[in-house]
Amino acid sequence: MKNRNIATAIAAALKDTPVVLVNGARQTGKTTLVRDIARKRKAVYVTLDDHGMLHAALNDPAGFVESLGPFAVVDEVQNAPNIFRAIKASVDRDRRPGRFLLTGSANVLALPRMGDSLAGRMEIISMHPFAQDELAGRRSAFIDTLFKSRIPLGYTDAAGMASMARRVFAGGYPEVRQRRDGARRHAWYQAYIATILQKDVRDISNIADLTTLPRLLTQLALRSANLLNLADISRDLDIPHSTLRRYMALLEATFLLTPLQPWHASRAKRLVKSPKVHLADTGFAAWLCGAAAPSQLAAGPNWGHLLESFLVNELRKMATWAKLPVAPYHFRMDTGKEVDLVLEDPAGRVVGIEVKASASIGPRDLSGLSELRNAAGKHWVRGIVLHTGASVTPFSKDLHAVPLSAVWEW
Repeated sequence: MKNRNIATAIAAALKDTPVVLVNGARQTGKTTLVRDIARKRKAVYVTLDDHGMLHAALNDPAGFVESLGPFAVVDEVQNAPNIFRAIKASVDRDRRPGRFLLTGSANVLALPRMGDSLAGRMEIISMHPFAQDELAGRRSAFIDTLFKSRIPLGYTDAAGMASMARRVFAGGYPEVRQRRDGARRHAWYQAYIATILQKDVRDISNIADLTTLPRLLTQLALRSANLLNLADISRDLDIPHSTLRRYMALLEATFLLTPLQPWHASRAKRLVKSPKVHLADTGFAAWLCGAAAPSQLAAGPNWGHLLESFLVNELRKMATWAKLPVAPYHFRMDTGKEVDLVLEDPAGRVVGIEVKASASIGPRDLSGLSELRNAAGKHWVRGIVLHTGASVTPFSKDLHAVPLSAVWEW
């Protein structure tokens, strides 16, 4: 089993919080991780994908929770959201930390039957498909490095475009990465969509016709890294705007879609601007776009956009274990000047990141970062352009071009 960097955050939460929920899409490795934690902690492990366990949880939630003992791991808890009341009651009687470690493949906070909130009793930790540094057996400090006074100017890398295309095409789902044959990868993705539609989506919605959702996923994949335009999608799929909004909420609730919200110097104005479209995994998105091989992906019209989604996803994953907590956004002005990714720390300090599918970076590629620097004012730290070139290039004291591989190698 490859080490997951998120395990450190889970261990820390279990030391001071009664309930810890690990939330994330199906097939990201949650079960493997929490079963290992249960074994090490000598805790009871149950999964609510088991019909017998699910029946017990649904019919007698209080008795089910009581039977788990003082320390328990409950997998796929979204299948029985009614047990949250019972967990709350149990925790109120015994507030020892680490009593319950839960996993969910749907956002339990969006479930209609969740019952009383576990606010103050539960910490939620997001788990994503494999990050590149995890696959290499290391823990990147890239985010923390960006907010320091200096970055490693002597760093070099010669991986090139072909290597990046292989990474973007492979994605991060553990099981599909083991399938080299294209037909077997195709079969896995088809089964993956079917499982989510038949289990999670039906469990959290009353939508009878789910045939539109695969077509919607394809439309979103083709719009990767673009501003979300619901009117265009509604017209292209010939579905009502209100129905589309419900479908989008379902895709977010099952962690297939992770829109990137806009950054603005005024926090109030962030709420009225459009998010950018990013599916949670670029291997999945590349398959939806019809790419059958890394070389086809890199030569296709969606390459630059999927490369951007890939880097946004990588940094979102790393944000779950970075020492410095950051929130991700994108930046776009009315003039069209934009920055692909904005990282903001709790003090309001800002780092801007542009992604370019090119080894040659010039002053024009820095125009969006310059506008962001002006908007951020005293909160500005630096801006970087991630590119397919081999070395770090300084354009000024706070604007640099940096090889893409620095994200998982710094």
